[in-house]
Amino acid sequence: MAVIKPFKCVRPAEDKAELVAALPYDVYNRDEACEEVKDKPLSFLNIDRPETQFSKDVDIYDDRVYAKARELYEKRKSDGTFIQEDKPCYFVYELTMNGRSQTGLVACASIDDYVNNVIKKHENTRADKEEDRIRHVDTCSAQTGPIFLAYPSNANVNAIISKVKQEKELFGFTADDGIMHRGWKISDDNDVDGIRKAFEDIKSIYIADGHHRAASAVKVGLKRRKENPGYTGNEEFNYFLSVLFPDEELMIMPYNRVVRDLNGNTKEEFLNKISEKFTVKKAEKSPYEPDEKGKFGLYMDKCWYELAAKDEIKSDAPVDGLDVAILQNYILNPILGIEDPRTDKRIDFIGGIRGTKELERRCEEDMQIAFSMYPTSIHELFNVSDAGLLMPPKSTWFEPKLRSGLFIHEIE
Repeated sequence: MAVIKPFKCVRPAEDKAELVAALPYDVYNRDEACEEVKDKPLSFLNIDRPETQFSKDVDIYDDRVYAKARELYEKRKSDGTFIQEDKPCYFVYELTMNGRSQTGLVACASIDDYVNNVIKKHENTRADKEEDRIRHVDTCSAQTGPIFLAYPSNANVNAIISKVKQEKELFGFTADDGIMHRGWKISDDNDVDGIRKAFEDIKSIYIADGHHRAASAVKVGLKRRKENPGYTGNEEFNYFLSVLFPDEELMIMPYNRVVRDLNGNTKEEFLNKISEKFTVKKAEKSPYEPDEKGKFGLYMDKCWYELAAKDEIKSDAPVDGLDVAILQNYILNPILGIEDPRTDKRIDFIGGIRGTKELERRCEEDMQIAFSMYPTSIHELFNVSDAGLLMPPKSTWFEPKLRSGLFIHEIE
């Protein structure tokens, strides 16, 4: 049983949504964030990355940086950029990219469900990456970047969302990257109750993207429980901001790989070694993008090859059967000497949104070979999470990205 609750959302005024909406804070490095907020005073990135308000000699983890985030947030509430609902509601958030739409439910998930593994994870988090968001959430007393959750599609939830999407929208705009964003409010008491009850019958929810944001939100909630020993469990800090998508609507793009060298092998030696576990042939199409599980593209010396895993290395196991695991276990590690892709500087990862042409470009610039991947499926992600296992690093790339600033959950 999952607890998914409505909340008194803080959101941009109708005419401000397009000006406020920003890509997630971790999409940018510091220089890119500073450039992005130029001449965009209402962009939520100013609040999400408050170091943009200081010179570079100020450390991004300085106390003044987090205080600035709170100051800017309060300013936007006082000047009418943000408004707050007067009653708890759910919201609907639709994103459309290249003619394809996916629609999520904006709500708050329970930190107890996270702790008790009703909300399931598929990757570890790093304490250093959590600390920044812990301080940001705690200082602002607000969760500003929603966690991307997935759940098995539910007919009752789908029906309510479909009905609400026929009503007047709260906002609708097309961002600079061509992605359309639309939002609606679910305030009818019967609809709110119907959604809450529907999720009580759903046994598991899955983190699709945002493991560090989720871990940070939960740790702030647990911290506030310690600071408030008489807490009841109903306080807002017991819940975290989420957008929940039915599994059938999600699209996962491939997460491709590029490698700096052949680990001392000649081109011929490398092809001979991979031929032991893969069928290798020159690709008929260039660039080559795998069209089914178990196939891989290899770009080397300005030529694309098609690799097909032989039956002997295929597996039905949740992790070992993943294409990213097959590549790691039979090429990257034993042949190219990349034992830990998290730390090895000879490998880099290219999100599928950048396309296979980016792989070719990198091989012309600073890498020697590239691998194009078939995307991991949402049900493979579910299987790994259900087994209590972890996916290899950089297994999934979700698009489109949720915007920050459109929905905010205050935890005071």
